[in-house]
Amino acid sequence: MGQELSRIREEQAFLQTLAKRIEDLEVYSELLKQDSSLESEAEKEAKEVEKDLRELELRTLLSEPYDSNSAILTIHPGAGGTESQDWAEMLLRMYTRWAERSGFVLEMADLLPGEEAGIKSATLFVKGTNAYGSLNGETGVHRLVRISPFDANKRRHTSFASVEVLPDIPDDIKIDIRDDDVKIDTYRASGAGGQHVNKTDSAVRLTHFPTGIVVTCQNERSQHQNKAMAYKILKAKLFEKELEARQKKLTELTGQKSEIGWGRQIRSYVFQPYSLIKDLRTGYETGNIQPVLDGDIDEFIKTYLVFRKTGQRVKVVEEDEE
Repeated sequence: MGQELSRIREEQAFLQTLAKRIEDLEVYSELLKQDSSLESEAEKEAKEVEKDLRELELRTLLSEPYDSNSAILTIHPGAGGTESQDWAEMLLRMYTRWAERSGFVLEMADLLPGEEAGIKSATLFVKGTNAYGSLNGETGVHRLVRISPFDANKRRHTSFASVEVLPDIPDDIKIDIRDDDVKIDTYRASGAGGQHVNKTDSAVRLTHFPTGIVVTCQNERSQHQNKAMAYKILKAKLFEKELEARQKKLTELTGQKSEIGWGRQIRSYVFQPYSLIKDLRTGYETGNIQPVLDGDIDEFIKTYLVFRKTGQRVKVVEEDEE
């Protein structure tokens, strides 16, 4: 309740600020008729209003339940060893840079490095208003086609990595997790760390017997902190599973076809023989791949949100070649 009230107050403050800026812009418009020296100030104010209007447009698209929540983002490489693990790390870097430039706070819960390069898995909290709403369209399989930097023969390789985005569930939402249903294992954390990491059994693995869900957390300094964070992630996974079950039941009752599928391929990143990143749901694509890998994914997010709300694609998506 407190989180929702805070969100409403934030929305109200944003709208009041926008209304004030629009009024100021109208005043500038009148003053410019008498004093052209105010033109630079008016242009600056116009750009601020334009920026706020774009932000307002995005916020109107974030109207689904839990869109305003923080997010829990998990990345896993597909089959392919070092190739896929390197691709998973590239995606982690992309989302980290996007979150930082968007003003979100990041907290790494679990990071398992690969033997040669890349990562075997990563889970991080993206904290801030609308983090989940912005990121949940990233859930699915991301495909990379490139000349492998790990292949001495410079052959083209296709790699896959899966992304899962869950809402960070507030404490006032109760998810029943029975002690008897959870196995708790502790082990020594891997990777770089402080004086306690790698020296004590601080890492925690939770296995939920009824669902088979396994959660690991090793990036906090103490076993107690890792256990608390692992339970938070497990709670989010169980909550999402319950939402999926409700949606499936509703779909069966209404006879509608559901497009929910966590394992589906959603985006293709082609570096060779041409440069193209294409979202296979919305049709949005760009040949300017480096800014995207550096975290500039706002257009992909926005076009997906428009697609989710209206079903409108950027253009017809042709069948992707294998």
